[in-house]
Amino acid sequence: MTVRETKRWTGVSAVALLAGGVGVVAGSPVTLLVGVVGVAFAAYARSGTPPSTAVSVSRSVDDADPAPGDEVRVEVTVTNDGDATLPDLRVVDGVPEGLRVTDGSARLGTALRPGKEAAFAYTVEAVRGEHRFDPATVVARDFSGAVEREFDVKNDTTLACTPELSATAEEVPLREQTTRHTGRVTTGEGGAGVEFYATREYRPGDPMSRIDWNRRAKTGELTTVQFRQERVATVVLLVDAREQAYVAASPDEPSAVEHSVRAAGKTFAALLDSGDRVGVATLAPENGWLAPGAGNQHRAQAREFLAHHESLSRTPPEDPFYSTVTMRWLRRRLPANAQVVFFSPLCDGYAPEVARRLDAAGHAVTVVSPDPTVDDTPGTRLARAERVRHLRSLRAGGVRAVDWDTDDHLGVALTHADRRWRS
Repeated sequence: MTVRETKRWTGVSAVALLAGGVGVVAGSPVTLLVGVVGVAFAAYARSGTPPSTAVSVSRSVDDADPAPGDEVRVEVTVTNDGDATLPDLRVVDGVPEGLRVTDGSARLGTALRPGKEAAFAYTVEAVRGEHRFDPATVVARDFSGAVEREFDVKNDTTLACTPELSATAEEVPLREQTTRHTGRVTTGEGGAGVEFYATREYRPGDPMSRIDWNRRAKTGELTTVQFRQERVATVVLLVDAREQAYVAASPDEPSAVEHSVRAAGKTFAALLDSGDRVGVATLAPENGWLAPGAGNQHRAQAREFLAHHESLSRTPPEDPFYSTVTMRWLRRRLPANAQVVFFSPLCDGYAPEVARRLDAAGHAVTVVSPDPTVDDTPGTRLARAERVRHLRSLRAGGVRAVDWDTDDHLGVALTHADRRWRS
């Protein structure tokens, strides 16, 4: 709570005394009266007392669990609980930093008699995450306006926006992999599957359905057909949430981290729907980890993780990032057979290094890079050129990298990239 003088009447005493003196010397009753009135006002202002703090604020939202992009109406009611009139009352509601007011105003200026209340409303646009409203800031002044009291009024209100995990329209292209579970990812081994791989000499116990009867009829040899095996993939979606990743095309645009989280959600749903085992990790000062899994419960855990984990805040982290410690932590948790899909804008030299180190450690890495760059100034053109250099460097080193224009659908970018990789 703060009590301070507004300085509204600064200089009035001096002017009043000057006017009174001039009135006496000049023998002007009007000037003398002006001086007397000024002295009276100055004395009244100095005798003012801080106004009451008996003010309560209540807040309500029409939807506490909206979907991203929904318009949420917030209604605030201010009540004078004291026994004195508040002639000048100003209220600023504590809109969370991640929410944007799209209609109305989160401010109110009014006068309130004892027991009376005033209300105002505004609309915010829901975005991913849990948003806790800050206390409303109240400024009350006395009748003279010479003294004001500023204080906060707390009213717990939370808006939780948890996006649904919707899959991309296209299948997510993965690398060849060998695991013990049958699935959709092809391997370089023969076994059970649908695509022809090779033939070998018949061995006792081979299924009759896999004998090459045409060859038996032509040559008399008994051989067994092998098909290319298909296995379940184990994939970890790694989101770059370091301070350097919070870049955007403009202050009003979502950051690259927001695009990465959205893309990770779509990729997670698509892979899970294909029968793969999927996990999520974050590259941030406060690391986040969801081990690879499958099933509806795992889907719900991933939805909660991507929406509310503290490492995926909408604002850049303030804590320092320790690269060596983080990489050691990540390497310990990654399953030996896990592929990594790394979501990063690649706007600094460390992000490509992460992809190269994971790929060198035996994890097939695919980088999905949302493009936050523009080319309207020499500085932004230089940043764009640097990012393109990082993409080319990764591709030259054998790491798959998708340059994603966020104005396009993620599935379209993945499809174009997959065609390039297959050619």
